Amino acid sequence: MDSKNYQEDLSHIRSMMERSSRFISLSGLSGVFAGLAAIAGAVYVYFVFQREGIDYFDGDRNIYSPALVRELMIIGTLILFVAVLSGYFFTANKSKKKGLKIWDATTKRLLLTFSVPLITGGVVCLGLLHHHLFPLIAPATLIFYGLALVNAERYTLTDVKYLGYCQIILGLLSLFFLGWGLIAWTIGFGVLHIVYGLIMHKKYK
Repeated sequence: MDSKNYQEDLSHIRSMMERSSRFISLSGLSGVFAGLAAIAGAVYVYFVFQREGIDYFDGDRNIYSPALVRELMIIGTLILFVAVLSGYFFTANKSKKKGLKIWDATTKRLLLTFSVPLITGGVVCLGLLHHHLFPLIAPATLIFYGLALVNAERYTLTDVKYLGYCQIILGLLSLFFLGWGLIAWTIGFGVLHIVYGLIMHKKYK
């Protein structure tokens, strides 16, 4: 009997330590909605190409004008805003149900470790935009986003790093298929997010 209570106490202590050192309220549904937003944005971008008279699937490379790239970046920013907003909503809701604080020291550490590679990648993308190296922007966003996920794994769910690895690999592969950034971006930010979100929702439901 004492042995059983001892094991239960150890399990409770481990659970408390996990909660105090990791942000475990990350919702799988936030990944699903982020992926849906990315796919919806990609579909919209495809119609923007149609409007501009660009057949995206015609040829091996697609190089766009600076004005079109700026419009695409605005669309990407809006998609990011929707994804972050939905992520906050579902994560806050999950935290409330579990009786956990969404903003504490662990959350601050998570955001710091996540933001350093992400902000660095953002500056790199601005540099690529400035030098009109447009085909490199999509691979760069995938690679730096993946690095941000892997870097943040220590303060949240361990499974996040696997999504990060997939984003990095996809970004590296897309470096050899320049001009097909929309496809790589849709797979990385759309399909992979949905698959990851569904797995996490089922696993940590």
